[in-house]
Amino acid sequence: MGVEPPFFEKYKAILQRSVEKEKFSTIEVFEEFELPLIDLSSLILGPFERQKCIEQMAEAASEWGSFQIVNHGIPGGLLDRLKYEQMKVFHLPFDKKTEKKFLNLSAHSYRWGNPLATSLRNLSWSEALHISLKDISRMDECNKLRSTIQEYARKANLLAQTLAEHLAQKLGIKPNYFQENCSPSSSYLRMNRYPPCPYSSRMFGIIPHTDTDFLTILSQDQVGGLQFNRDGRWFSVKPNPEALVINIGDLFQALSNGIYKSITHRVAANEEVERYSIAYFYCPTDEVVIQSCSEPALYRNFSFKEYREQIERDVKATGDKVGLSRFLG
Repeated sequence: MGVEPPFFEKYKAILQRSVEKEKFSTIEVFEEFELPLIDLSSLILGPFERQKCIEQMAEAASEWGSFQIVNHGIPGGLLDRLKYEQMKVFHLPFDKKTEKKFLNLSAHSYRWGNPLATSLRNLSWSEALHISLKDISRMDECNKLRSTIQEYARKANLLAQTLAEHLAQKLGIKPNYFQENCSPSSSYLRMNRYPPCPYSSRMFGIIPHTDTDFLTILSQDQVGGLQFNRDGRWFSVKPNPEALVINIGDLFQALSNGIYKSITHRVAANEEVERYSIAYFYCPTDEVVIQSCSEPALYRNFSFKEYREQIERDVKATGDKVGLSRFLG
């Protein structure tokens, strides 16, 4: 059995219909852009450098909803080991990856494509392992994947908490907000693989979306393909081998009362080479209520569980996430 998910077999009707109706419009991208780059080593220098670094993060979170960081404390060797283990998993036979208890993870941790896709534009040409940190301790340790994920998750959680606390400082949110509301096991790790796609100019590796969390730490390879939408224009992000990408998520947009922006992003498919990325989603526990930090509030109060359940209903009904617009005050 081959490694690749059976995209052609599963989505044969969509592919044929798109050809017959000649709806193959090229995906438009305006230009390549380098996200704001922030050196976190400034946080341990003097008070002036520290405050300037925090202001740079807040400005990028407000204007772009995303930025890059260097000197972030996660060793490059650890990221290399994690990608190596990631590649080994995704290159297992497809039948193995779709087994009910694959790696002893929860059901549906392995995902591919989009079961509810109705056209090329809402079909994701990718596969993923979406792992709750609660599940890591029960993963099979037949290789070094579990221990490597555990090591990475500890460092990513500390980094995410540090970034969130600094961003919250500019909003007047109490410093221990995230310690109180985000546990070490409430976040998620998503390992992505984007196989070569013969329709790369006409469809997505991952469809446009925002992230359902406070913030996301993204490690990506140098293939490229990450794209952001700003004011209706799509920009392609130039990969930086030394940097991690930080995306503001829906929960931080609501918490900040719209000051920080949850950026809409997507991944372009690539016709020739595969692409890998790893996303760490910094999330609260289910019962935490998200309340805007100022008045008048743009959004009504909602729990993280309520927000996730609404997204699940919307995806089942429409094939897509609706998101924060459901919770306007």
